[in-house]
Amino acid sequence: MYIAMNRFKVATASETEFESVWRNRDSSLTELPGFVEFRLLRGKENTDEGYTLFASHTIWQSEEDFLNWTKSEQFRAAHRNAGDRKTMYKGPPVFEGFKAVEGI
Repeated sequence: MYIAMNRFKVATASETEFESVWRNRDSSLTELPGFVEFRLLRGKENTDEGYTLFASHTIWQSEEDFLNWTKSEQFRAAHRNAGDRKTMYKGPPVFEGFKAVEGI
């Protein structure tokens, strides 16, 4: 199992717009080999720095399945307009990938 996460610092007052983008996106993840699950997580607001932390969280059967997705047309289509939303963010997303070591 492989977990891929992107952390986003979303500018204060842009949270609703950010969530709407994710809810209304045209996702093809369920069509891809090895895809297991997706979650969008909302963390706490950092009022001092003016952002709310979010994380996208996908679970894949293997790291290879995830990497195949990143090389796919579906990946390119999903990220095609990402640059149009830069005003929502306090910096670029931060990627973190994890291989499962133990689980129940």
